[in-house]
Amino acid sequence: MFVLLRGTLNGRLAMIPRRNVVNQRKGVSSKPPKCHISAENIFVMTVFGLTILGPSGWILANVQNYQKRH
Repeated sequence: MFVLLRGTLNGRLAMIPRRNVVNQRKGVSSKPPKCHISAENIFVMTVFGLTILGPSGWILANVQNYQKRH
């Protein structure tokens, strides 16, 4: 039974046209960066990161305290 099905599947797969697969390669650039990252940008990104990740980190660090019922 399986031999018959295998033959029909192989025949159908052979009739399906295969598409050309395009390999995308990212080039390595040795040029200097287009825009300079200043200290102000680094400070702002740090503050945003702490604002977003700080409370969730606090909650995850104290999950055991929140699970206790008084």
